[in-house]
Amino acid sequence: MPLSLPGSLVSTEWLAAHFDHPGLVILDGSFKLPGVTPIAADDFAARHIPQARFFDIDDIADHDTVLPHMLPSPGAFETYASDLGISNDSIVVVYDTPGLMSAGRVWWTLRTFGHDKVAILDGGLRKWMAEGRAVTGEATPAPKATFHATFHPDAVRSKAQVLDNLGSRAEQVIDARSAGRFTAEEKEARPGLRSGHIPGSLNLPFNALTDPQSGELLQVADLRTAFETAGLDFSKPVIASCGSGVIAAALAFGLHLTGKDDVAIYDGAWTEWGQPGDTPVETGAGKRDDRK
Repeated sequence: MPLSLPGSLVSTEWLAAHFDHPGLVILDGSFKLPGVTPIAADDFAARHIPQARFFDIDDIADHDTVLPHMLPSPGAFETYASDLGISNDSIVVVYDTPGLMSAGRVWWTLRTFGHDKVAILDGGLRKWMAEGRAVTGEATPAPKATFHATFHPDAVRSKAQVLDNLGSRAEQVIDARSAGRFTAEEKEARPGLRSGHIPGSLNLPFNALTDPQSGELLQVADLRTAFETAGLDFSKPVIASCGSGVIAAALAFGLHLTGKDDVAIYDGAWTEWGQPGDTPVETGAGKRDDRK
């Protein structure tokens, strides 16, 4: 019997009832910052949801740039997806360990390359394990599949486009980093970067969208309230940003759940913008810092 997703967010109960369905692909999209050990791939090797395959955000990326985990070319993504056993007919459920940190990046990547039959597991591996559900350290071989990508450039913004937006203000920029990093009270972990934020941008830390205990997403009304409290105008399009393009997708997913899809991600994010150069930076409550 064909399988269909109940929505863009699926419960642990739904996944437990369908995780061995032949039409379903489960992806563990967990990610950790550089230098944090054990790395996400090692965590996956130790325990993951049965039948899951590991979506390595750093590997499934453009390796011709020094910027981390930038989107690969459509052709390269076709190869990655096919090797993971994903076809254009696959139903995909993505999770990460905390609930909604990097799963949004995998969800956004698949959609950006034309695959809309993808959902995120509410609460991630944390909730799955808290409920006593099965995990395994055994790898499940991925059957070879064929994936054809249809790239949607409107889902991505470049540095040049974000610079142009400083003048036009046609799109709102919202930053998913912590308040301390946004205001420059905390230094960036990556060496050589300036601290602060893109001028005029809003701030909503990605973990404000989930319950701190369970990792589950807030109710839709509460998600909308969180964005509005941060200053977002739901009538205007959005660019989501963060440190390196990963947690920005959590904001894109949260907005998607509220029905707002005119949202793009600045893929280079602060790792690109914060480098010494000609990009203007604000610190604190709107203090501009144009130091090179």
